[in-house]
Amino acid sequence: MGRHPQGDGRARHRGRTGVRRGVALALLLLGAAPRSADPVPVETLARIVIDGTINPAVADFVHEAIARAEADHAPALVIQLDTPGGLLPSMRAIVKDILAAPVPVIVYVAPSGAGAGSAGVFITLAGHVAAMAPGTNIGAAHPVGGQGEDIKGVLGEKIENFTASFSEAIAHRRGRNVEWAVKAVRESVSITAEEAAKIHVVDFVAKDLEDVVAQADGRQVDVGGERRKLGLSHVWQDGQVRVHSYDMRVAQRFLNVLADPNIAYLLMMAGVLGLYVELTHPGVVFPGVVGGICLVLGLTALHVLPVSASGLALLLLGVTLLIAEAFLPTFGLIGAGGIVAFLLGSLFLFDTAGTGVAVARSLVFGVGGTLGVLMLGIAALVVRSQRRPA
Repeated sequence: MGRHPQGDGRARHRGRTGVRRGVALALLLLGAAPRSADPVPVETLARIVIDGTINPAVADFVHEAIARAEADHAPALVIQLDTPGGLLPSMRAIVKDILAAPVPVIVYVAPSGAGAGSAGVFITLAGHVAAMAPGTNIGAAHPVGGQGEDIKGVLGEKIENFTASFSEAIAHRRGRNVEWAVKAVRESVSITAEEAAKIHVVDFVAKDLEDVVAQADGRQVDVGGERRKLGLSHVWQDGQVRVHSYDMRVAQRFLNVLADPNIAYLLMMAGVLGLYVELTHPGVVFPGVVGGICLVLGLTALHVLPVSASGLALLLLGVTLLIAEAFLPTFGLIGAGGIVAFLLGSLFLFDTAGTGVAVARSLVFGVGGTLGVLMLGIAALVVRSQRRPA
């Protein structure tokens, strides 16, 4: 008996409908299935290296680095620190920037053999996270004078009390060992990295940057007055930490070199000598040009250092008298007065109290002795010329 044509058509229709329903169900299931997670973007850690004394150029560098790390959306800024100390105003500027930083700042005293002395203590305590490499040390934050001597009298007591309270406030803000922070100033105590971690001066000891990131990740930090979990899990790529190191600008490097008081002093003296030669031997030109350049560089250096007005006035008076001796021979009388004023001005050129900035005495007396010999030579030539028969 043959199959009815209408029945075959209904069967084919049901078959096509079933296929369409099956495809629709499959697509529905595929859409409901969880998609593979989008790749997590790799973040880049920001880092700067401070290796040397703390001065205005370094403070400016840190300020710019924090702003740049925020603009780059870095999860944190690492300050790798190795310093014997530096200027109190510059240190305070750095601490203020770190405490108010919109990005977490990790201070890492490294590499092995490095230290956070004097001003470095305050900077380390201020970090949202503080770490030290094995073989490093921290401490000795007692304020001293320009030659490393204790500051005596009421002034010394005021500076010590102020510095101790500043250290205490930072340690309290970051939840670190307040008692040790005060002792580091008043008793100039110094401890190793392991001791610092044990008594909670720093958070931990880390052998390298990868170790720092691994131990810092997930810690609770206070950023801008808000508690935040430090997330550093996204800075890893192929087992390495992605890091972008910021370097000093050319101008900052230049000022960082000039901020050495001995270099500033030598530049000033070279400038004075060059101008003196030009004035006594007109037309030579070269000494005058070099002297002018050195003098400008020296004055630029003085601009970033704590200069004492009285010391600078004495120094300029001494230089003026020495130049006058060349044009008004007085058998060395004006020259002798110039040397005395020059030496006093050199010794008191910088405001050393609490900053540790001063010209090395050996350099001052060396330059002063050289000038003294020159003045004696000039006086001897004048006397000889006057005794010579016409």
